[in-house]
Amino acid sequence: MYQPAKYKQEDPEYIFQFIQENPFAGFVLQGEKLLATHIPVLMEGDAENFRIYSHIANHNPQRKFLEDEKEALLIFQAPEQGYISSSWYREKDISTWDYAAVHLNIKLKLQTKEELSTSLEKLVNHFESGEKAPLWFKDIPKKMFESHLPLITGFWGEVIEAKAIAKFHQGHDADNIKRIRTQLKERDLPGDGILKNKIKEINDSTN
Repeated sequence: MYQPAKYKQEDPEYIFQFIQENPFAGFVLQGEKLLATHIPVLMEGDAENFRIYSHIANHNPQRKFLEDEKEALLIFQAPEQGYISSSWYREKDISTWDYAAVHLNIKLKLQTKEELSTSLEKLVNHFESGEKAPLWFKDIPKKMFESHLPLITGFWGEVIEAKAIAKFHQGHDADNIKRIRTQLKERDLPGDGILKNKIKEINDSTN
């Protein structure tokens, strides 16, 4: 990951919380060519020491190359992102893109059938917890679950390296920040509202 110094995020708590809040990741693995899938990812441990777990379908082309000790890359991105036109600035400059992301390089380890079952239970219960009428793991028909289990492969990911970036116009003066936020409000594309608020939050905290 390219990390200009003023946007680089090194706090383990920031990275840990970022993944918790944005758990749907791009999973990149080297096969006969680079292969990518988009998967939900959960963690166990704490900010200083954690590992991830997830699973993929066995008919996924990545499955052939999913093996112990192999390195893979997970890419997490926040929803606050968007194009920033230089025409919005007080003076001419270069247009850019504001965004936040975390990259995890991980070492893979395949899960046992029992570990996969436990991981799926945690995954289902985690994401169902916010529903009005959740379908808890225990409520899934046993026959349905048992027929599904052989069709997927679970894995652990030991974190080799974690990198993060949050680029929200840190260092720009208050006038440019106001101009950017005004233009985002007027443009009103999907995501512009939360990007506008994130730019304000980040710059209020650093000024």
